[in-house]
Amino acid sequence: MEIGGVYKKTTEPQAKAPRRRPLGCTLRQLRGWRLPVKVVQTIFSLVAVVCEEIVDECFNCSGLYLFEFVSCSAFLLSLLILYMYCTDLYESLGKDKVQKL
Repeated sequence: MEIGGVYKKTTEPQAKAPRRRPLGCTLRQLRGWRLPVKVVQTIFSLVAVVCEEIVDECFNCSGLYLFEFVSCSAFLLSLLILYMYCTDLYESLGKDKVQKL
C-alpha cells in the first residue's frame, strides 16, 4: 500500500491577508464631491459648537440651548458618517444595514 496515495494534504496553504491601510481607511464609498462636502459639514458643525461655547451671557437662553443641542448632535452624527464611510466598517456591516442606520 502506498501511503502517499491514500493520505494527501487536506489543508490548503493560507492565503495572505489583504494589506490594510492604517486604521482601515478607505475612500471607496465617498468619491468625487461627496468627501469634501462631508468634511466641510463636519467642520461647520464644529465651528457652531465652538461659537456657542463662546457666549458668556444671555437673557433668554432657551434658543441658545436648542442651538447647542442641534450643533453638537450635527457634529457627532457627521463624525459618525465620516467614520462609517471612510473605514472598513461600511463593508463589514453591509450596504443594507448602513442604509437602515
